[in-house]
Amino acid sequence: MAIRKPGVIALFDVDGTLTAPRKVATPNMLEFTQKLREVVTVGVVGGSDLAKISEQLGRTVIMIMIMSSLKMALSHTQSLKSFLGEEKLKEFIDFTLHYIADLDIPIKRGTFIEFRSGMLNVSPIGRNCSQEERDEFEKYDKVFPNGWDKTYCLRYLDDFLEIHFFGDKTYKVGNDYEIYESERTVGHKVTSPEDTEEQLYSSLPCYAQSKLLNLWQRQFHVFNFMSL
Repeated sequence: MAIRKPGVIALFDVDGTLTAPRKVATPNMLEFTQKLREVVTVGVVGGSDLAKISEQLGRTVIMIMIMSSLKMALSHTQSLKSFLGEEKLKEFIDFTLHYIADLDIPIKRGTFIEFRSGMLNVSPIGRNCSQEERDEFEKYDKVFPNGWDKTYCLRYLDDFLEIHFFGDKTYKVGNDYEIYESERTVGHKVTSPEDTEEQLYSSLPCYAQSKLLNLWQRQFHVFNFMSL
């Protein structure tokens, strides 16, 4: 039986935190998120839409996270198109594409702007680049109105007394910076999905206790079986 700790939520970035960049979650990570839900409430904070995140984490996991609280919806989206209006949005996209066209950079591929519900993802080399090319040109601009960074989700978490956030891009120009530095969160800088789980042991003692209890129970069942 897991040791549940009410009033605590663990928020996670996706790329570089729960999965390798733009990759799907491993079976171990999917099991990890399921086990963590037995201890605390779990949420995902990302700029991608629900369909894209579901491709990485699996729709079952996402739906469980959405339905894990009866008092609030953990899945909330805001429309950049509705907020800015079509004319301003088109003006910005036209300017950006012209600007990128004049850039002198080593490579260019395709899909220089990706429109998302709450942000525009601008990539000077193009999102169609290979993983190797992406690694070499990792930093790209993410454009959104003031207040539309990841701290946006905090307005829906008033019922939680302790909010932990785990992310890899917590440096000043990274898209995890604002929520990592927020006075409302306990920020955790991670370097990989494996590091994410390791840090949970020290930051959420109740999770570590639950893991130890589960391990002891499995060993006890094996011992019982072998003793028959």
